[in-house]
Amino acid sequence: MSRETKEEYTFTCPECDEALEVNGSMKDALIERGCVICGAGVTTDAFTNPTSANSS
Repeated sequence: MSRETKEEYTFTCPECDEALEVNGSMKDALIERGCVICGAGVTTDAFTNPTSANSS
């Protein structure tokens, strides 16, 4: 059984307040390159985990 976990986060830019839902690789890219909207530097503090959507 393959266990595929989809990590999803809500990103809110500390500079322009743009909010986006992103996955783990998008989160990493934002931390590396900054906000895609305004170019501001991004830290892990800009991300929150939305409520877990476990399909049990």
